[in-house]
Amino acid sequence: MNLVVIMRIALNALRVNKLRSMLTMLGIIIGVAAVITMIAVGAGAQARVEEQIKSLGSNLMIILPGSFTQSGVRMGAGANQSLTDDDAAAIVREVPEVQVAAPSNRRSETVVAGTTNWSTQIYGVNPDYFEARDWPLESGRMFDQAELSGSAKVALIGQTTARQLFGDLDPVDQMVRIRKVPFTVIGVLERKGQSMLGQDQDDVIMLPLTTARNRLFGNTQGKLRRVGTIQVKVREGASMKEAEEKIRELLRQRQRTQPGQDDAFTIRNLTEILQAQEESSRIMTLLLAAVASVSLLVGGIGIMNIMLVSVTERTREIGLRMAVGARGRDILNQFLVEAVTLSLIGGFVGIVLGIAASFLVGEFAGWTTRLSPESIILAVGFSAAIGIFFGYYPARKAAGLLPIQALRYE
Repeated sequence: MNLVVIMRIALNALRVNKLRSMLTMLGIIIGVAAVITMIAVGAGAQARVEEQIKSLGSNLMIILPGSFTQSGVRMGAGANQSLTDDDAAAIVREVPEVQVAAPSNRRSETVVAGTTNWSTQIYGVNPDYFEARDWPLESGRMFDQAELSGSAKVALIGQTTARQLFGDLDPVDQMVRIRKVPFTVIGVLERKGQSMLGQDQDDVIMLPLTTARNRLFGNTQGKLRRVGTIQVKVREGASMKEAEEKIRELLRQRQRTQPGQDDAFTIRNLTEILQAQEESSRIMTLLLAAVASVSLLVGGIGIMNIMLVSVTERTREIGLRMAVGARGRDILNQFLVEAVTLSLIGGFVGIVLGIAASFLVGEFAGWTTRLSPESIILAVGFSAAIGIFFGYYPARKAAGLLPIQALRYE
């Protein structure tokens, strides 16, 4: 008996019992849909972490001032203003793994443009900051060394701040006032999006570091050349861990920290933190897919149970077919085709539901989801494998029946 005839007989048998066939497929449908949805949610979480890594800049470390103890009370991180411009210059000069080290200061201020005002973050930076953060301009130009040295009243503006202050107008060459000091906007930064802490990185105004110190943040800070953070970008291919150790040793020497004393600074390796988050999200994706796969297993067991019932119900039919010339191999193939057909139809329906569920989760729950062809192929392949695996035993049992015993079955 050829395969076409076997498939026609198997499909006719499934059509005769439509309700039972649909209920049999239900486990596979739910399983495939759950696997696709969970993998899409997990892949979306990984994509979100990758976006955060990209928005921060590659191979990035941030050095923050440490804490100190006053009157027996331990102050918080950043209370000890121990970092200076010279520390940043020394890091670039003496640590070969470092590409740039960009000092910066930050303060929250209200900015006025015409009759509109907006509270935002004011950063004092030098051009190395934008290289460290991989943050190019969308329009306009960067401030130059002469403007940095001369404390020029120029500013670069983030896109959120630009929208709040100027709406649809081009901010370049417009005037903004900070503490009644006028600044000319010379450039607009590209969009960065949210940070890993959920902060809007585009809600900023960047000033030359000397300008921020001398015109806004106070002369004391300018004279001491204090900075709030140093953004360090490590060269591509260099060891982040080795660079961190060298920077730590260098700063301890510069700050004359005695052996056994705590560091007067904190180094945060953001790349390692985000990579750990990425690995966690990857493991979570695999865990979710594994949990969802349990429903596929349950669906396979359901197929086996129904097929066993079908073999019992159709014992006389099997005996009659074998009596008129059907071989055991033909019976085996028929029941295998039925099992695989149930699995594949359930798999394709599950794909449609999985894609729809992924879209709905992203639309209404606000989660990032990302469908991958690999997950769809995996789900369909798994459903076909389940049909073969769990359908083989009932098919083998049907093929092993003796014609005389089957015809006598009541």
